Formats: sequence, C-alpha cells, structure tokens
Amino acid sequence: MSRLGVKVGSVSLKSPLILASGTCNFGHELSEYYDLSILGGLSSKGLTIRPRAGNEGVRVAETYAGMLNSVGLQNPGVDYFIEHDLDYMRSLNTGVIVNVAGHSYDDYMEMIRKLEPHKDKIDALEINLSCPNVKAGCMSIGSDPDQVFEVVSGMRSLTGLPLWIKLTPNVTDIKSVAYSAQKAGADAVVLINTMLGMVIDIRTKRPVLHNNTGGYSGPAIKPVAVRMVAECSKALSIPIIGCGGIMDYKDVIEFMIAGASAVEIGTASLIHPTCPVDITEDLEKYCEENNIDISSLTGTLQLW
Repeated sequence: MSRLGVKVGSVSLKSPLILASGTCNFGHELSEYYDLSILGGLSSKGLTIRPRAGNEGVRVAETYAGMLNSVGLQNPGVDYFIEHDLDYMRSLNTGVIVNVAGHSYDDYMEMIRKLEPHKDKIDALEINLSCPNVKAGCMSIGSDPDQVFEVVSGMRSLTGLPLWIKLTPNVTDIKSVAYSAQKAGADAVVLINTMLGMVIDIRTKRPVLHNNTGGYSGPAIKPVAVRMVAECSKALSIPIIGCGGIMDYKDVIEFMIAGASAVEIGTASLIHPTCPVDITEDLEKYCEENNIDISSLTGTLQLW
C-alpha cells in the first residue's frame, strides 16, 4: 500500500480513494462486503443540526451514463451521529471525513461548535456548499463567492480541523468560487458535486423525481469534473480532491494528472459496492509496473 499513500494538505491518507458522502452512510453497510481500511478515507452522510427525513416521493432516477438523486440530505442529525456513529467510523482504520451541511451561516457555525469537542476523532471536515436537493442553503451559498468567503472564514475562526470545501459545478466560473474558499482559509476543495438535472416520464408528462430536479452523477459528468479540477489546479495553491464519474483506476489516474491529490468514489460504489477493492488492486499494479508512487501523478497535465 505504500505506493498509494497521498497527502491532502496536512492529512495523510494510505490511498487516494475516499468514499463520497451520501453513498456509504457511515460505513456500517459496506463494511460487511470488504475491509474499509484499504481506503484513504470515508466521507460521512451529509449531516445537519437537526435530523432530516429527506424529500418525499421518488428520490432516485436512472438515466443514460448515470443517475439523478433527490434524497434531500436525509440524516439522523449531528448529535445522534456523535453519540452513535463517530466512534464506529474511527474504528474502521481509515480517514474520518465528516460532511457538514446547512441552510444558513448560523447552521454551519453551530455544526462546527458541536463537532469541535470531538476533533481528535476527525481527520477533516468536508463542508457541503453544493447540494442541489434542498430548497435553501448549500448550493445557493456555494454559488456565490462572497457567501463562500463568509461561511468558510467563519468556520476557520472556530476550528483548526482541516476544512475541505465541496463546491457545486452549477456555476459560471468555478475558479472564482474556489479561490474565495482558499482566501477564507480552506485547506482543500472538493470538485465536483452533482450537476443539476431533470428526467421526465413521457407517460405522465411529469418529472420522475418528486422534487422535479436532482443531482446528476455518474460517468457522464466526468469530463466536466476533470476540466474543473484542471482549471482550479492552475489557479489555487491548496489541494484538490477530484470527484465525478470515477468508475475504474484509469479514471483515478486521469483526475490526478489533472491536479487532484485524492479522489472520491460515489455512484460506482452504488452500482458495484466492492469496486474500490478492484480499483485499489489495479492502482497498485499500475504503480508497480511503472515504478512510481501514485502521488507523483498529481498535476502532471501538459496542456497544448
């Protein structure tokens, strides 16, 4: 595993592979299928101050080369997580990344205050400023550079934990938003969250999702994600975690060449829960055959 070790700022990970928030809950279910300690980390279900039941009606729709989801941040709330799930995540012998969501500036500050006393059990906080499936907050904050600066700088004043800011692709200029996060004290950015999409049932003439729109993920969004990682890699001095449509080891390598220090896997693990095992084995083989450490690939893109 030594060839697969990476660093995201001050955070050392045994592998570049992180399970994306919302696709692995807190690790309980997937731990029955393989040893999660092979991963670099696990990003928790998106957490909010109070428990959320999520959106009503149909919340998932399959489509070409991907899927749409409109789960709506269903979660048990941060207090329940701290009492029942945080210690379990820590026991998995992999990086513990806690995903934080909110509807307002005050929500995010209160979340930090609740998690700060447990900082010894947390490797990084992934701040969700990009969820497209709630009526307010998250994406509306993450699409405005000024609001991103305000929220991130506020959190920075409350904690020394690494802050990884997960950004929405549903913006005109991702670099300006990412730079605001960096200027406010972010330790890394995560690119990208899902794209906003819609699927229509031609029989009912209504959207399949009862929220009308949802977050589009899967292989089809990978070229967009790779482009945004490459753009931000040239504009930022902080690390980038790549995310979006990763299905195999070649996708991981592509993201790292574009500038990612680590990656997150989401939709692929919903389709094939043990795919991180295969990707890990393929990455190890690739590194051995080429006599390199995986981290040496980061930012080696050569533009024409």
